[in-house]
Amino acid sequence: MTVRVLDEHDVRRLLPMPECIDLMADVLAGLARDELYNPLRFVVRPPSDPSLMGLMPAHRSGDSSLWSLKALTIFSGNSARGLDSHQGFVALFDGDTGAPRALMNAGAVTAVRTAAVSGVATRLLAREDAKTLAILGTGTQGRSHLEAMHAVRNFERVLVWSASGRSLDGAESAATAEEAVRDADVICTVTSSAEPVVEHGWLKPGVHINAVGSSIPSARELDSATMVAASLFVDRRESTVNESGDYLVPLREGAIDESHIRAELGDVLIGSADGRRDAEELTVFKSLGLAVEDLAAAEHVLARAEAENAGSLVSL
Repeated sequence: MTVRVLDEHDVRRLLPMPECIDLMADVLAGLARDELYNPLRFVVRPPSDPSLMGLMPAHRSGDSSLWSLKALTIFSGNSARGLDSHQGFVALFDGDTGAPRALMNAGAVTAVRTAAVSGVATRLLAREDAKTLAILGTGTQGRSHLEAMHAVRNFERVLVWSASGRSLDGAESAATAEEAVRDADVICTVTSSAEPVVEHGWLKPGVHINAVGSSIPSARELDSATMVAASLFVDRRESTVNESGDYLVPLREGAIDESHIRAELGDVLIGSADGRRDAEELTVFKSLGLAVEDLAAAEHVLARAEAENAGSLVSL
């Protein structure tokens, strides 16, 4: 059998952000209609090591059935090495025979599709007149989110803050996280912090927040007061109640209860749940990342690669 192998450059070229935003909207709507199977990811955390490994399978049945698997390691210290914190691959398997069809760089898939989902959330939930963007974190996801946010809103000003002191091209650097978010209409938190980097008292009415950086139960980027005040939207309820420290910490404190999640993004996309209800509402999208997002992004990359004969064909 032959497998098409696609490197980081291939994936980024074949997965433009605007196209990926539309792909993510389609796949999240399909998930809400039960057209795809997305089990909770399996995460391995060695007790004596800060790194972790995640295994994320997904399946789509029907005429074009497909399996996908993302195998990913996360090393939070990689940014200091000039490396992406996410290392691994996404594999696609034929839905009829199970034969492997493609193997591609997972860091690039994750970087683009994660920001694209935040783009979907911002398009759905942020005020139409949003003019100021704040991004907390200037690593891979900071750069990807800057691109995604510009794809869905016409921002006049962008402020960034990072604990490392690094900035992003085309943005103003803020001395503190508070300074970055004070006047923001949309905020993206894409840090590796285990403790809150946003406090409710810093926020103006009507802001929308994409909370992306924390993906384990013990870490969070938003303080409990922000979560209490927010209308909370998620990518998947099951993932949120098992993996999100932003949700689980205030839940353990008794500050919120299980009914606090208003809807999954897919519910809003198919019209079975409300999005933003008024201009003063604080909306939060808690992103954890789903295997079906990897499936949709990787399938799109493979289709374009096959059409262009991109990548390398390898015999297994």
